[in-house]
Amino acid sequence: MTLPIATIDHERAARNGLPEVVYAESKTPEQVAHILAEMHARAGSALATRANAEHFATVSKRLPQAQYHELARLITVGPRLREPRPDGPYAAVACAGTSDLPVAEEAALTLEWAGHRVERARDVGVAGIHRLFEVEDVLREAAVCIVVAGMEGALPSVVGGRIPAPIIAVPTSVGYGANFGGLSALLGMLTACAPGVTVVNIDNGFGAAAAAHRILQLLEQTQNSPVAGLPEPIPMKETMGR
Repeated sequence: MTLPIATIDHERAARNGLPEVVYAESKTPEQVAHILAEMHARAGSALATRANAEHFATVSKRLPQAQYHELARLITVGPRLREPRPDGPYAAVACAGTSDLPVAEEAALTLEWAGHRVERARDVGVAGIHRLFEVEDVLREAAVCIVVAGMEGALPSVVGGRIPAPIIAVPTSVGYGANFGGLSALLGMLTACAPGVTVVNIDNGFGAAAAAHRILQLLEQTQNSPVAGLPEPIPMKETMGR
């Protein structure tokens, strides 16, 4: 269905396991409410990111069951996409400081809305690195770890050197002037000395959650079927080695 203000991709969940989500910033409250109502009517659940109180006030008039998660700036309508498996793999979301919490909570709540278990490790930045060691077991047992940090963005490199899980680093715009709105954290994460650290854009907690969701989804599929997703072996040619 083509709406006057948006063409919603209702089939996205069938393609990659996560439905389309509304990016509320720069949209009017009426536009956000209209799109969420259409999504909720079709799927029973909907999510908007980067929403403010004005967005929510308009949405809640049309969808009284909507909830506003102020710190994360998320609006959810309806139940989560599914209930998490108690024995399934979980994601850890760690943030360097309290100022990074809005981005960290955007990631954590998005994952919970998608139906995953999430463990949080807050305020464990490198300035007091003993705090990280106190929660290292939680990070080590996670299937994927989202690490959120501003300033110089050092935390993902430290975590990446200590735990085996995939690391998704999220630079934030937290910091003084030379931080350049998160650019110093972004560049620090991109040049991390710990191998295997993947980096998303500045303040993009949702993007990190979407990447972690794909990892968790694949892990659950392979747990249910140990050979699921593995490619067929390639036969060696008779001429190999001649």
